[in-house]
Amino acid sequence: MVKNFITTIIVLFITCNLLNSQVRIKDIISIENASYTSLVGYGLVTGLDGTGDRASRNYGSVFTVQTISNMLEKFGITVPKENLRTRNVAAVMITASLPPFGRIGSRFDVTVSSLGDATSLEGGILLMAPLLSGNGDQYGMAQGAISIGGFNIETMAGEKVKKNHALTGRVPNGAAITRDITQESNFDVEQPIRFLLHEPDFVTAGRIANKINNKIQSDSLIASPLNAGVIEIKFPTDVNTQYDAVMFVASIETLRVAPDVEARVVINERTGTIVAGGDVKISEIMISHGSLTIHIQRRPVISQPSASFSSAGQTVVEYVTQTKVREDIAQVAAVRETSSVNDLATALNELGLRPRDIIAIFQSIKQAGALSAELIII
Repeated sequence: MVKNFITTIIVLFITCNLLNSQVRIKDIISIENASYTSLVGYGLVTGLDGTGDRASRNYGSVFTVQTISNMLEKFGITVPKENLRTRNVAAVMITASLPPFGRIGSRFDVTVSSLGDATSLEGGILLMAPLLSGNGDQYGMAQGAISIGGFNIETMAGEKVKKNHALTGRVPNGAAITRDITQESNFDVEQPIRFLLHEPDFVTAGRIANKINNKIQSDSLIASPLNAGVIEIKFPTDVNTQYDAVMFVASIETLRVAPDVEARVVINERTGTIVAGGDVKISEIMISHGSLTIHIQRRPVISQPSASFSSAGQTVVEYVTQTKVREDIAQVAAVRETSSVNDLATALNELGLRPRDIIAIFQSIKQAGALSAELIII
């Protein structure tokens, strides 16, 4: 019986008991009004080795030429657009996330991606470009050398050598905040703060509130869950200054709770990856697996004329087709009731199945009503 479960596609079973695993509160929540703000911008990348946008009228990036012309005019240089050559320049879109509690001068990373028909951003320098929020307000400026972590080489003979994706890169610490963030960066001790769960869950919200109330002894409860995703926390009476508020929040962020997570089985059909949580349970089922293999072989047969007819005859090539049909004996495995993913993995391993077969079996188990978990296919 085949027991080798190692294939070219990795199948990963994560079997962890979440009820016995505690994490810090700060790892599963964010503070209201302290989330990241998405920014976007448009700019030019220069210094490319002939891998930038083309300037042809038929298939070139017209916006790149227009941008270069506008930029040069600001420096007092007027060049006809038809004379511009842009193979060392590429137009890019810039995306970033404004860090919470940031101040003017705080630096953060930005990501750049090609907007035109450039072939690589390797070795490029991002010129100064403004970063805007969704409502059009400017919050930062970006500039710096681009790191792509790969390359894209194309020879004159048409040969191509590529590593990673060369049309997207990052500029580490390439942006700086240029204006104050409008969100409140200081705590108002007279108003409660709210923790937002990354994965809303009533059980987890209740556990966090109970943990905080047990830690902070008070005449009244200071933490209360508003719903599955929000826990409201009032500042104790002895918190009067910003220092006190910061130390209070720091003390409850390090408390540990056991988050409650839904039982899920996630299947990626493109890569053949299966990830299942330890709380996934299987009802009593029977699994039968067999395969039918049809092999068709076509081989040439050369017909050579005899010596007496060699002057008039000719060599003829004919083909003989041979078809073989093989049906493997179906293998059967029984899985007892309330089995865990470990038990199911052992049963499937005994059948010697490939990841694609396991994906089909999981889908069939769900259809049979024997899988007590949410099946997510991505």
